[in-house]
Amino acid sequence: MTGNMTMWKKTFRIRWWGMLVAAIWVAAVMGCEPKAPTEKKRERKPAPVAVAKVERGTIDAFRTFSGSLEAGASFTISAKVGGRVAQMLVDIGDAVQKDMVVARIDDEEYAQALNQAKADMMVARANLAEARSLLEISGRTLERSKTLLGRGVTSEAELDTVRSEYLARGARVVVLEAQVTRAKATLQQSKIQLGYATVKAVWAGDASERVVAERFVDDGVVVAANTPLYRIVDLSPVVAVFHVPEKEYGSLQAGQTVTMETDAWPGETFEGTISRIAPVFQDNSRQARVEVTLPNADQRLKPGMFVKTGVKVKSVADAVIVPADAIVNREDTQGVFVVDKSTHLVRWRPVTVDVRHGDRVAVQGDGVDGLVVTLGQQLIEDGSEVVWEFNTGSGK
Repeated sequence: MTGNMTMWKKTFRIRWWGMLVAAIWVAAVMGCEPKAPTEKKRERKPAPVAVAKVERGTIDAFRTFSGSLEAGASFTISAKVGGRVAQMLVDIGDAVQKDMVVARIDDEEYAQALNQAKADMMVARANLAEARSLLEISGRTLERSKTLLGRGVTSEAELDTVRSEYLARGARVVVLEAQVTRAKATLQQSKIQLGYATVKAVWAGDASERVVAERFVDDGVVVAANTPLYRIVDLSPVVAVFHVPEKEYGSLQAGQTVTMETDAWPGETFEGTISRIAPVFQDNSRQARVEVTLPNADQRLKPGMFVKTGVKVKSVADAVIVPADAIVNREDTQGVFVVDKSTHLVRWRPVTVDVRHGDRVAVQGDGVDGLVVTLGQQLIEDGSEVVWEFNTGSGK
């Protein structure tokens, strides 16, 4: 009986282990089988983008500098003599012609000085005439004394006295001639000073019209000699002044054409020519002064206005040109997405920016042709399918 029980237990264990191994195998086989799909994979829709055509042509690179306008010429009219200002004849903004009278200084004292100089001149000439007459008489007396000495009528002492008087009168004539010369100079100076009482606008160069920029005194003010009365400027042409750093210096040269814009006349551009480039850089800013001459026949441009100056520093012919909005960065690399019309897929093309002008950019890179994406780049990557519109809004 005991033996039978032992045999039964062994048989049961073998069968139990067999069933366990079979169960594990079935579970393993079932675990390796793929599960039935519960949902269909969603299809990705084409991304909507805006595109523009790639162009080929010439593009110019412009560098913009900020500056200000200065008068083509500027000078100060001063009172060359002191006195009371009798009349200021022009005011700020008035046109002035060359040699035009612009002010008068009270000239009563200068007129009186001129009359005094004339009288002194007359006295000096009269004294000189008298002295010359006396010298002539002394000369004849000297000659007669010499004759009488030869005849033994007069003595050597008497001849010496006559000769001494003649020499003295000769010296007197020399002194009076010098006084006449001095009187002439005084008279001329008095005439000049009287003329300075009438203040004129005098400048070198052509006789083009100029303008009063500033007026410094009023009627009735007593001024000293060389006191400024007006500042006169030439507004045609005007000069635009800007400063350039060292890295831009080599791209500029005299004779270059530049364009100007100013807030006073929005939407308008003015053309000028670089006339001067400073040969030195300023110590404090390390920049060089550049002057541009601008025609200003209508005098709309005024000194002191701020201007933006566009200077063409480079020109590229037969360039590949794309809108600036087409340039994007991906993983620290600049590039554009080019559209394949046949497949509606985009391809990433790395590019190097060469020249930029406004919203157009010249690029260098392979495979940049046809259409480039200008809006919606954040929705796509290399190989993405797209639908697009041009800037006109027409679907393609």
